[in-house]
Amino acid sequence: MNHWEQFLAPYKQAIDELKIKLKGMRSQFEQQHIHSPIEFVTGRVKPIASILDKAQQKNIPLDKIETEMQDIAGLRMMCQFVDDIETVVKLLRKRNDFRIIEERNYISNKKPSGYRSYHVVIEYPVQTILGEKKILAEIQIRTLAMNFWATIEHSLNYKYKGQFPEEINKRLQGAAEAAFRLDEMMSQIKEEIQEAQVYFTKNKEAVKKLDKKTDYR
Repeated sequence: MNHWEQFLAPYKQAIDELKIKLKGMRSQFEQQHIHSPIEFVTGRVKPIASILDKAQQKNIPLDKIETEMQDIAGLRMMCQFVDDIETVVKLLRKRNDFRIIEERNYISNKKPSGYRSYHVVIEYPVQTILGEKKILAEIQIRTLAMNFWATIEHSLNYKYKGQFPEEINKRLQGAAEAAFRLDEMMSQIKEEIQEAQVYFTKNKEAVKKLDKKTDYR
């Protein structure tokens, strides 16, 4: 157990540091009083049992999990709208405190299960008493609707041990599509509201004059 504590310590440090940095990005939008593409940020280190299970499933030798298992350190960045995800990805690409080594777009290319999310795998340098240690971490960027579906699917997947009955598979896929349609609908509503705001800003004086003409008090 002591070996695992030592092994996971840099990952825990990375999660703590990255959560502060990514939440800091959100705060900068709030300070400027503009819409933040980041709703909130969470992070976790994969439990030892999950590491061992995945290593067995993926045939990863334990002495190679540092280099071959990308999500021991995992973070999630939640967005309100689908187009916010692209904004967040662009912001991550501009950062110089870590290096992006892989991107996987499961939004344009959803998984057969219906899963949608955008994954960014990074190499992050952690400063330890023994010197710098570069570790892999995975950042998942998704909407609240995508996260709702993924959370439920994950808990069901655990219950059925990955072997869903065909009927449940179909219903889960249908639920995933419903969640995505909700995302699209909310994005459309947001655009319509923004267009209305622009219109009323441009025509503010005309609207005021019209209000005066129709004021019978």
